[in-house]
This record gives sequence, structure tokens and C-alpha cells, in this order.
Amino acid sequence: MSPFSPHALGVSGAARPAAGRLAGKTALISGGATGAGGAASRLFAAEGARVALVDINETAAREVVAAIEAAGGQAAFFPADVSRRTDVDRAVAEAGARFGPLSVLFNHAGTITVKPFLDTTDEDYDRLMDINVRSMFMMTRAVLPQMLAAGGGSIVCTASISSVAATPLEVLYCMTKGACAMLARAIAVEYRDRGIRCNAVCPGFIDTPHGQRELAALGAHGVDASLQALAAQQGRLCRPDEVARAALFLASDEASFVNGAHLFVDNGFTAA
Repeated sequence: MSPFSPHALGVSGAARPAAGRLAGKTALISGGATGAGGAASRLFAAEGARVALVDINETAAREVVAAIEAAGGQAAFFPADVSRRTDVDRAVAEAGARFGPLSVLFNHAGTITVKPFLDTTDEDYDRLMDINVRSMFMMTRAVLPQMLAAGGGSIVCTASISSVAATPLEVLYCMTKGACAMLARAIAVEYRDRGIRCNAVCPGFIDTPHGQRELAALGAHGVDASLQALAAQQGRLCRPDEVARAALFLASDEASFVNGAHLFVDNGFTAA
């Protein structure tokens, strides 16, 4: 097995040719240190991309970069609080200077608040809007000039089943993810004729630290978020690599005529 295979990077599934589906491309992944973002960083590198990993979690990010480099891939960590414009602009500029023009952007960074709506505060609203929505707005705005100058690019935004299916105690989260989903469609329409594709990946409940915190918070408020309850909605928890593979498809040229789409990775949750 090649050391540059997905298996060598801890991503399940069949090995790909050494060139990979993202060969020759530079991919920036926000929130690329842990969970589905970490899985995407490893998978994109295994598929040939030069990965610019942007995150606030330095320890986890450096571990991912070390794993990618040990497997023969190319990656670098650019620390940033993605809710701050100066951090975003700096990270994008440094990534472009290190690896060349960015051709793929995976807007994955995000967080959640779980509490009754009447208990939510202005601070809760500002925090979720800044991390989930403002970060995608700023990151996309910073990356687009590089893509346009290069003649095109692909953007993938992480939305959620919560962009279309309301979940209890998550009004703010649902609001932000609805905005993320619509950002993808609006960017697709405005920039389609200039070689830019923009799509959203919409996961169900995921087996990540983020997902486990969500389930624990729901349970603490009396919502049945047990594995048995989830089994009735989506069969099981989604694996991080399953989200990463959906994002890889949307980012790659295999999705060359997919633009403005919402790809649900939820095993039928929103179809029921």
C-alpha cells in the first residue's frame, strides 16, 4: 500500500491512485483540525491536494499536519480565529503565498448552542453568527479573488440537516445553518459564469466531539437523543470520513456540473 493512500492517513475506504482527485490543487479547510474537518484535511491530502489547514486548535492542527507530511502529503497550519477578519485575511494570504492560488475552499468551521430559545442571549446570537456565518462570509470573500484570478475554483460550505429540518433547543443553530446553505446557493448563482462552483454539504448527527457535545446537551434538557432514538431517524451516527468524502466529491472535478446544490449526508433523516 502506498504511504500516500487514504488508509495510511486513517481514512477508511478504497485506496485511490497516487495522483488523486485533487492533484495539483490547493485546498484551504477552515476548522480542519478535528472531527469531519480533520478527516477532510487528511482525505484531501491523500487525494493530492496541498492542504492549508486553518483552525484555532493548534495542538490538533499540528498533529494532522504531521500525519499528512509523514504520509508524503503537503500541508501547513495557519492559526486563526475565523470570526475575526484580520485573522481570516492573514491566513488566506499566507496560505496563497505558501502553496499558490487557492483552488478549493472547504468552509467547515462552526459551533453550536443548545438551550431553550427564551434562555438564549444576545451574546449567544453574536457568537454563533460570528463563528458559523460571518466566518464563511469573510473566508469566501477573502478566497474568491485568488480563484477568479486563476480562472475558477470550488467552494464547499458545511451546512446541516438543521438548515431545513428544525431541531429542538437549537433555534440559533438552525438560523445560522440556514444562512450557510443559502450562502452556497447565492455564491453559485453570482459566480457560475466566472468558473466558480459553490455547494453545501448537510450532515446529520455526526460522531465527533462536536456531535457528542450536542447529544449530551440535548439529553441534559430532556430531549431523547439516545442512539435508539437516532436509529429511527438516520440509522446510526454519521462518521466524520463520510462527511469528508461528500465534501471531496463536491470539491473535485467529478462534480463539475454540480453547482448551488445541497448534498445531505444524513441517511434519509430529511427524506422521511
